[in-house]
Amino acid sequence: MTMEMKDSGSVVLTAYHPHSPARIPGMEQSFVQDIPPSHSPTSRKSLPRCRRINRMLSNESVPPPAFSRSNSQASMDSTSMEDFWCEVESIKESSEDGSEEATLLEFKPADEGELEAEWLQDVGLSTLISGAEEEDGQALLSTLTRTQAAAVQKRYNTYTQTLRKKNKHTVRDVRDIFGTSDSSPTFETVPVSPVPSNGIQLPGQKPVWKSVSSNSCLDCGLDKSSPSVTEELSYEVSFSESIAVLPKTQEWPKNQRFKKEDSALPKFIVRKSRFGLTEVGDLSPEDMKKIRYLSLIELTAFYDALGVELKRNRAERVRGRENGLFGVPLTILLENDQKKVPGIKVPLIFQKLLLKLEETGLETEGILRVPGSASRVKNLHQELEAKFYEDTFDWDQVRNNDAAGLLKMFIRELPSPLFTVEYLPAFITLVEKISKIKLQLQALHLLIMLLPEANRDTAKAFLQFLKKVVANEGKNKMNLWNVSMIVAPNLFIYKGKRANQQEMQAAATTAHIVRLLIRYQDILWTVPSFLISQVRKMNEAAMNNSKRQLMFDKGVRKLLRRKTMERERPERPEGAVTFPPYLQSDIPEGVIRVYAPLHSKVSMAIQLNSQTKAKDILARFHCENSHGSSQKMRGQIQSLHEIGGNIGQHCLDPDAYMLDVYRANPQAEWVIKPKAS
Repeated sequence: MTMEMKDSGSVVLTAYHPHSPARIPGMEQSFVQDIPPSHSPTSRKSLPRCRRINRMLSNESVPPPAFSRSNSQASMDSTSMEDFWCEVESIKESSEDGSEEATLLEFKPADEGELEAEWLQDVGLSTLISGAEEEDGQALLSTLTRTQAAAVQKRYNTYTQTLRKKNKHTVRDVRDIFGTSDSSPTFETVPVSPVPSNGIQLPGQKPVWKSVSSNSCLDCGLDKSSPSVTEELSYEVSFSESIAVLPKTQEWPKNQRFKKEDSALPKFIVRKSRFGLTEVGDLSPEDMKKIRYLSLIELTAFYDALGVELKRNRAERVRGRENGLFGVPLTILLENDQKKVPGIKVPLIFQKLLLKLEETGLETEGILRVPGSASRVKNLHQELEAKFYEDTFDWDQVRNNDAAGLLKMFIRELPSPLFTVEYLPAFITLVEKISKIKLQLQALHLLIMLLPEANRDTAKAFLQFLKKVVANEGKNKMNLWNVSMIVAPNLFIYKGKRANQQEMQAAATTAHIVRLLIRYQDILWTVPSFLISQVRKMNEAAMNNSKRQLMFDKGVRKLLRRKTMERERPERPEGAVTFPPYLQSDIPEGVIRVYAPLHSKVSMAIQLNSQTKAKDILARFHCENSHGSSQKMRGQIQSLHEIGGNIGQHCLDPDAYMLDVYRANPQAEWVIKPKAS
């Protein structure tokens, strides 16, 4: 199966560095010196400023980038990027008139070895730095694939070599960590054979695929009439292991340019296995934390397999405002909002702006592109800050283009970018250095898994709105590429150091990234099954370590002797259900007891067979409780949850085959309750 797009799969750009809208005049000065004589000041003044910038970046006035992995240029034709530069100019003007605060993120240089130390801490392996025998670190190491273990060892080697050069404290030899006897170790890692979606590899069992139907796969394509080829994505094997088997002689396509037509993007599907699919909100926060650890390790291994450097920014944390709406960190905004609306995941002001635009602005021609009045937006900004939480703000007075301006302002004024300062270079690199759309999408998928919860939930709400804008293209005249060009500078131009001429050529790159985010968002919010499998193995390893610890704990042994007639149950994870004694008897193989606290019939023993799905169990409970369910349950969408055992908490796909899930986690409890919003 080939994954290349015709004439659009590969672009190569110069290295991208963030820059501040407030410093664009400095960039303009650097452009002027390279303008050919034909571009006199008189002729420049006759053009709109955004067109002048665009012309400066055309091929006739910009020298080729120094980077030469291929000879391709990273740009669209100058007219196709005009909206991007007009948006940049609009951002600059809004910052100059004082409507946006000019807090700058400060970047500090990293000492040799510090980046590796931070990487080890970010992936949950601080034990390798401290030397402590932490169970979580040991459990994580025991689940790594061959390429993941190689990525960890490479960073740890660099870290230890740096410490030795600096004559710092004694460090553990990498051979002690990976159990090897020479400098070319053979890793004790998990096998790379396919694993069932959302489960663990069962002995002798091969993944079973469902036949194609409307509900059996995740279909990512905005244009159903698109002539592009449909390609299938697999979550069964880690992305980096798949890359490792590619032929070494593969060359990147050269002289390719972006095509702005929607049909230029391939159509991908993710076929459901017997375990169904899992979205990011379906797992417990504890397990999602482990997903983030594993995602960073996998992303690093993925880039290593492609021969691409995974670049990270190292920024000083800038403390934003602690109250108000704009310029406040997402986490603080949510803490304040959750006092008013418990459990909320997206800031209230952001939700209200999206709702306003969805109700009245989706059909407005040029929405997002046509700027609102700068003076009105400034006044609305100040009025919102004063009246929003008092519920006295009049939303009927807000025009659609002004609401769009406020929405973009909110994103730009976040103290840290929505996609985080640390990994913005990785977003750019995935397009600059990776040619195939499928590989770009896999890298993008892992980067989304890395986002903090608040950033990920807010980004999801924003991308869902943008998808609705594109769906109304017939009336608002905003297609996928138009929307991507307008949104890109708001997401990827952030308060930092000034960009130079070649760095500004990343405009097409950032627009392409936004296009991928909008087009394939349904895929990006699905947790790859191989990561879930590794989380299960981590939890099992941690439980086994805890059991061994208990066996040798003298205090516990004495306690057990005093209570010989009692059976101590292990601590139950949050959300687990305590069953009455008559329900705690041994249950035969293949039979599960399902608990439904909001139904009149609170429990039921279910005999599983190879065709029993989660939705069948839900239907059975609904049928038997149709007249006696509590008022609280009515109107809520109920889901079957897997709790405990080798998973914290897992909301199951209605199409999951329960016998397979049961065999993957026989110690779990099964509870019907509303799905977390």
